[in-house]
Amino acid sequence: MSPRFDKTPMNFKTMAQLDVPQGRNGKHKTIVTKILSDLGQVDQGVALKVPLAGLDGGKEKVRSALNRATHKAGRKVATATDANFLYIWNEG
Repeated sequence: MSPRFDKTPMNFKTMAQLDVPQGRNGKHKTIVTKILSDLGQVDQGVALKVPLAGLDGGKEKVRSALNRATHKAGRKVATATDANFLYIWNEG
């Protein structure tokens, strides 16, 4: 018997590939979008000063999301932190 005719029950539901949502809208998309927008408007040598208190999930997760977004866009940015702020600036 061919595997094509094997009637093993499916474990998961199916849907048309065209209906599958594309792209990733993670929970940090809003803050990362705002940061990238502001970075596009500042001169070289100017850093953004983002309050840590306003970062949902903490600075590490926002840094990771920002890193993914900048690599995808081919942009180079650098970051630093102190007790209260995440600093972000364009490199090169």
